[in-house]
Amino acid sequence: MGARLQHSSKTKLLDSALHVIRAKGYAATTVDDICHEAGVSKGSFFHHFKSKDELAVDAVAHWARMTESFFAAAPYHDAKDPLDRLLGYVDFRAAILAGELPDYTCLLGTLVQETYATHPGIREACDRGLSSHIAALTPDIESAKQRYAPTASWQAQSVGDFMQALLQGSFILAKARQDPQVVRQNLEHLRNYLGMLFGRRRHLQRKEKP
Repeated sequence: MGARLQHSSKTKLLDSALHVIRAKGYAATTVDDICHEAGVSKGSFFHHFKSKDELAVDAVAHWARMTESFFAAAPYHDAKDPLDRLLGYVDFRAAILAGELPDYTCLLGTLVQETYATHPGIREACDRGLSSHIAALTPDIESAKQRYAPTASWQAQSVGDFMQALLQGSFILAKARQDPQVVRQNLEHLRNYLGMLFGRRRHLQRKEKP
């Protein structure tokens, strides 16, 4: 029972960190904020983590595990055509823009903007998380390239980097404007760009549901 309770309190702290840091930013977030959100004591916090920085690194890994499972179960993977899978990924990103800003913006982008020069451990953890998500898209990008643009000089990795950069930049604009509509618009531009990049203009049209 004790081990399960410890695991539960640690998970509560990690889950709370995901929300509070996205809502307030890393510098403005305190250990007290996270404990209050989690409903656990400060003693419990320091039982699991030596510092807020250590929590942040663990929170990045926690985020990566959660998002990996979330995207792995998404329906766009069912498409046979790799370009349809890529476009389905873009549509899925648009579909999950729900709730308040902390609900749909990225923990890793929020953290790395604040910590890249001052907290190398957090920056490296964010780089691993972002790179892992890009790597999950790269096989579909490469398969679509082989099918539709085999002579193109660009690399699949660079397209994955571009897609992630577009998302992170769009989240920044959404924060500035307090509105997810800019993210939706940019994802629509991304969808059109991918259709043209692979020379398949038919993919620019969304498939109508029966």
